[in-house]
Amino acid sequence: MTDRREAFARIIRLEPGRTALLVVDMQRGFVAPGEAMEVPQARAAVPAIRALVDLFRARRQPVVFTEFVYSPSAPLLIGELHPEHRPAPPGAPTGFGRPSGSCLEGTPSADTVDELRPAPGELVVRKRWYDGFAGTPLDGALRARGVTSLVVTGTMTDVCVLATVVGAVSREYRVTVVEDGVATLWPEIQRATLDIIGRAYGRVVPAQDVVGEVSGW
Repeated sequence: MTDRREAFARIIRLEPGRTALLVVDMQRGFVAPGEAMEVPQARAAVPAIRALVDLFRARRQPVVFTEFVYSPSAPLLIGELHPEHRPAPPGAPTGFGRPSGSCLEGTPSADTVDELRPAPGELVVRKRWYDGFAGTPLDGALRARGVTSLVVTGTMTDVCVLATVVGAVSREYRVTVVEDGVATLWPEIQRATLDIIGRAYGRVVPAQDVVGEVSGW
């Protein structure tokens, strides 16, 4: 892993003016207490993500958000695999494994949490699948801004973050994942997913390393 990290650090270094911060699915439906698909660890990642958002804004580097949105008008396989996204019948109990309206289109659950609220003019990509690039304008919008490198944060590490990282690398983006800026429910899955990313797809570094790189521009 040492040799791979050194190679990745050389090949995937961040470039001034060509790097964007990507915040994946830090929505109320995944982050807020009591939600059916709550990821408590994602709340712990908010301060690190917020620091990066503030830094990228201060340096006038792009900050981009993805939001997973479920719509009954476009019922997809994900709604069957994760019934929590489907609307709850009136009076029915809600919670994990049950229809609960998590990240349902037109509801506050689908919005990015207030602590990371997108600023006016920042790109918010609403998606129907795990991968932020699938069926969205994300790739075209990044290329229009001259972006070649992505700093990736968000939730869940093993689902939408990983899928978006794979989608990014497949489109020739150089990816850096912030290890304390991504979260999932299980510590062992967090470690395994970050190991997979670090072996095959990109750099995995703490937020302080990204801060140091970007602050030096």
